[in-house]
Amino acid sequence: MAYIITSACIEETAGECTLVCPVDCITEGTSVDGEHMYFIDPEICISCGACEAVCPVGAIYYEDDIPASEHAYIEKNRLFYHK
Repeated sequence: MAYIITSACIEETAGECTLVCPVDCITEGTSVDGEHMYFIDPEICISCGACEAVCPVGAIYYEDDIPASEHAYIEKNRLFYHK
C-alpha cells in the first residue's frame, strides 16, 4: 500500500510533499482527465507518511484511509504512472 493524493491537491502549487519525500516518489503532473496536481508513485513509495504530515491542504491519505468520496483518486494515480 502507498499514499494517495486526492482532490484537495488540484491546482495546488505548494509542493512541500516533494521536498520531504525521502525516496523522491512524488511528481507534479496532469491526470487523465486534466486535473493538475501531484501524484505518488506506488512502486517507489515506502509509506513513511512524511508527505501527509506536511500537506498544507490535507490532500494526502494512506490508501486504506481515503474517504469514500475520494476513491477515484486511487485509479487516477494508477493511470498517471501506467499510461
